[in-house]
This record gives sequence, structure tokens and C-alpha cells, in this order.
Amino acid sequence: MYALMIVMAIAPIALSAAAPAEDVIPIVSQTQDGPNPDGSYKWAYESGNGIKASEEGQVANPDSDNAAMQATGEYSYRGDDGQEISVKYTANEEGFKPTGDHLPTAPPVPPLIQKALDWIAAHPSKEDQNNV
Repeated sequence: MYALMIVMAIAPIALSAAAPAEDVIPIVSQTQDGPNPDGSYKWAYESGNGIKASEEGQVANPDSDNAAMQATGEYSYRGDDGQEISVKYTANEEGFKPTGDHLPTAPPVPPLIQKALDWIAAHPSKEDQNNV
């Protein structure tokens, strides 16, 4: 029984050690600047399988009570179907905002619903006026 437990404990280690070398994906380029004293930074890398990523960031409004980190960046890779997926983004106090051709977008608001929303905005109820 102890022999079986030892084999079960060693088998995953032996299998992972026997993994083919082509499963290892090298980093072909990498740069990094920062973090700097002012809070700014910049980094980028590219891997051997074509994955690329970069980002730079800094503190917005550093001398105010509303100081916040903000970053812009992008990454790309090949999807399972071979298509290149590319995403650009900003991240700040308003959240993470990605853009890319493959990302879904909301359909346009139907004209009658937009008309109703515009009317509601132009004619707030007394309750809404009291909450402002």
C-alpha cells in the first residue's frame, strides 16, 4: 500500500519533468521602466507564440484629493480559430474600458424608447427633483 502511495505521489512529478521542450514558450522581448518616483511606469513584452502586451501608467491629478492611477495599454494574441484578437484599453477611476473589433457592442436604442427617455429627462418627477 505504501508503494502505491509513493508511486501516486511521484507520477505527476515524473510526467511533468518528461514534458516536451516545445511546450516551453520563450519571451522574445521584454522592457520595463519604473515604477518611477512620480508613480509612472511602462512595460511591454512579446512571447514566442505571438502574444504581445504593453502598458503605461501614471498618477492623474497627483496634487489633489482626487489623485488616481490611470493606465493605457494593449494586448494581442491568436484565438483558437487563428484570428488575431487585439484589445486596447484604458483603466482609471472610472474602471477598465476595453475596445476591440471582437468585443460585443450594445444595439442602438430604438427611436420610440429614446424619445420616451428624452421626455423623462426633460420632465423629472417631483420625487426626482427632491433627490437632486
